[in-house]
Formats: sequence, C-alpha cells, structure tokens
Amino acid sequence: MVVVTAAAVPPDKVLEHLEVFQAIANANNGNRASGTSGYRGSVDYVVGRLRAAGYAPRVQDFTFPFFQEVAPATVSAGGRQLAAEDVAVMTYSGSGTVTAPVQAVGTTGEPAASTSGCAAEDFADFVAGNIALLQRGTCAFGVKAANAAAAGASAVLIFNTGLPGSEGVVAGTLGEPGATTIPVVGLSYAAGKALLGGGEVTVSTQTVSESRETFNVLAETRTGTPERTVMVGAHLDSVPEGPGINDNASGSAGILAIAEALAGTETANALRFAWWGAEEFGLLGSRHYVADLKANDAAALENVALYLNFDMIGSPNHGRFVYDGDASAFGPEDGSVPAPAGSAAIEAAFHEHFGSVGLASGETEFSGRSDYGPFIAEGIASGGLFTGAEGIKTVEQAALFGGRAGIGYDFCYHARCDDLSNIDLRTLDEMTDAASAVVLRFANSTLDLEEEGRRLRTAVGPIPAATVDQGHGPSNAAEEKQSQ
Repeated sequence: MVVVTAAAVPPDKVLEHLEVFQAIANANNGNRASGTSGYRGSVDYVVGRLRAAGYAPRVQDFTFPFFQEVAPATVSAGGRQLAAEDVAVMTYSGSGTVTAPVQAVGTTGEPAASTSGCAAEDFADFVAGNIALLQRGTCAFGVKAANAAAAGASAVLIFNTGLPGSEGVVAGTLGEPGATTIPVVGLSYAAGKALLGGGEVTVSTQTVSESRETFNVLAETRTGTPERTVMVGAHLDSVPEGPGINDNASGSAGILAIAEALAGTETANALRFAWWGAEEFGLLGSRHYVADLKANDAAALENVALYLNFDMIGSPNHGRFVYDGDASAFGPEDGSVPAPAGSAAIEAAFHEHFGSVGLASGETEFSGRSDYGPFIAEGIASGGLFTGAEGIKTVEQAALFGGRAGIGYDFCYHARCDDLSNIDLRTLDEMTDAASAVVLRFANSTLDLEEEGRRLRTAVGPIPAATVDQGHGPSNAAEEKQSQ
C-alpha cells in the first residue's frame, strides 16, 4: 500500500487554489456567496480540479433562502441620520425608502420584553402609512412585522428591550424570504426610545430576499472500506460582503490540495471529501447532506466513522486551535455542545501531530457553529482545526503562537478585506500539513476510535489551559441572528 505523507501537499498548490478563488470573487462582484455567480464559479473550479485528479465528483443541488443587504440600512429622524451601530436590517426584510410619521405600538419604552405588536389588536389605532415603532419581546420578529404590514405600516422599526445585556442594536431575522415586502429594521434601545415622541422618520433598505439554488460538491476515493468512511469537509461559500479567502477558501483550498495529493492512493478506509454550500446562511449545505442521507440512505450515514472539519485555517493573527473532543477545556457553561464518542481521539491526533513538529496547539469548543454541527447531532465523531475569527487573542496565546494580543485573530472576519492579503501563509501551511497527517492517520487506521484515542492521549498528555480559544464566531445565520 502506498502511503502519502503530509509533505506531499506543497504550500504553493494551496496558494494556487486561493489565487483562483480570489480571481473568481474579483470577477463576480467581490464575493463567492452561495446563490451567486461567484459561488457557481467556485464550484466549477473545484469540480474541474477533482476531475483532472481522477475523481468522479458529484454536485448535490438544493434550494435555500438567500438574503443580501445591497447597501447598509439607514434611519433618519429630525434631519439627523442615526449612527450605523444603532441600526441593523432584519434578515429577509423588504427593500425600499419610506418617509412617514413614526407611531409607537404597544410600548412606552420601559425596559421590558414587550408584547408590542404581537397581536393584531395592538394596531387598532394605527394610522395606515405610518412607520410602526415596536419593542422586542415575547413573539417572533416575523410576527410583529406581519401584523404591522397587515395594519398598513409602510416600514417597521423594532428596538431592543433595554434589559441588562439587551441594549444594543437588534440583529434579527424574519424567518424566511417573502415574509414581508416593507423595510424592517432593528434598533438599539436608546435609538428606539428616542423615537417614541413621534415625528417624521425616513427608513431606507436595499435588500435581495428570495429562494435560490446552490450546491455541495462531493468526491470519494476509489479504495478503502466504505463501512469506515472518513469524511473531510470545508465550506466553499463566502459571505456576500467579501471574497471569503480565509473564511473559507483557506479550508476549501487545503482539502482540495489534500484530495489531489491522495488521488489514486490506496487507503484502508474510504475517504469522502465535501465542499459545502450555504454555510454562511446557517450550515445549510451540510444540514441538507446529512438530512438527505438520513432520509434516503441511512446505511451510508451509519458508515461515516468520523468527520473532520476545516473552517478558517489561515487567520492573520492566528492560534492553532483543535476542537475540544474530550470536553477537557469547555463545557455547557461555555456554549459547548456534547462531542460524540471518538471525538477525543481526533483531538488527540491533532495535538500529537503538532507536538511532533514542535508547534504549540490549543483548543476551541464544539459550539455547533460550523459544518461539523449536523454530524455531531447524529452522534458521529468529529473534530478539526480553526485559527480564529473575531475573538480576541490573549497575552498567553500571543506568547505561544506569536502575533498580537488584544486584537482579533482575523480582523477582516466577514468583511470585504478578507482577501489574499488576509492570509498568513505559514499558518496555512502548518494547518494543511496537520490536516493531511490526521486525514491519513484515520484513512489508514484499522483501530477503532476508542483504541486510537487511548493510545494517543497517553502520548500527548495535558494541553496547557492558556491555549484555549473561545471558538468560531457564527456565520451569517451562523451570525445566529435572533428570531425574536
């Protein structure tokens, strides 16, 4: 049997893929978001490279609720535009510009989780054509907006409760495309309370909200037992705001280079690579894949022995973070969700690799905020790597990994500047090598995960607490926008 080592994945190959993803974004309105031509170009590129390497890739299509804010929402009152940090468009808001009197509905502005706008009767005295001013609480934003629209509101403003921890701008979702055709905007508590006196307000939103088609790309090796399939995944899409080169062309390019290196290699276990669509809209591609297998091919789902996830592996102010598969660093109080049996072995394998090459590694929690989420929900052992998103690097982490303490791991997270200049190539190389080594370990292992884990944990020993990170910030629906 021929065994390929991590050194068989040259850094220039990963960089070549990143350069193409950047060029695709440049040619397609600056992004590669699912449901756009930039994403379709990314899919075509991955499929072409896989075919050239000898794979028979499969493109799995599905529809999803697409939303894009074409320009930032604005709210003006008394001739003054509210500060950007006090205003946030609701996901699936309608589009338009409205100038009309603002009218409070069912609220006096006292700090509370308000029933404001939750019932049609709240609008008994509402003047059709006015802008409805509502307060957050007790029912879904979509319900409030629908009731306001039915009463003839020309736009809807929903401000925060004002309770401790709920004073900033409301970043919410109306649930689905077509929820309403009128502008719906969230406000901070202070901004909303300042509008309670009435007066003329101008609300402007520019959005696209509709159902669109997108794709997952899947490719399998031709050897290895399918009863012990090792899955390797990364999301291929960017946010609509930028090209998404670290998030997540880095992971996509890394596993594409690994797949190319392994083409034609015999392994004990089958390897299946996946490039997920619509992760930035709520892990929709991986959720669709897992749900489809569960409904139509339960045996194939049961044959997935483990899932390895690579989401953001080139952050400029990086940490070398491994998902905390044994729950030694994070628990429910940290937002972590239970890791299935076998995940500890995956964690230990990554730590062992980093230790073997003299690199420090840390841990990040299983928050469910990337594409491993649907797999761990089905009890499938999972793990992977992450170099940090919007979280702040600590002094201890800077001492271990280098970089600057007191700023984010990726200061271009979900922004237009997440381009090629936002990648730390040395980190990307280190993480791709680690990914390759661990993929191959499990592809060639005849031990079950518990046996492998016991051996690895003995070899690795404890990981210093100072290496702990607080995890991947959520993506678009993974920005975990609230529904109420």
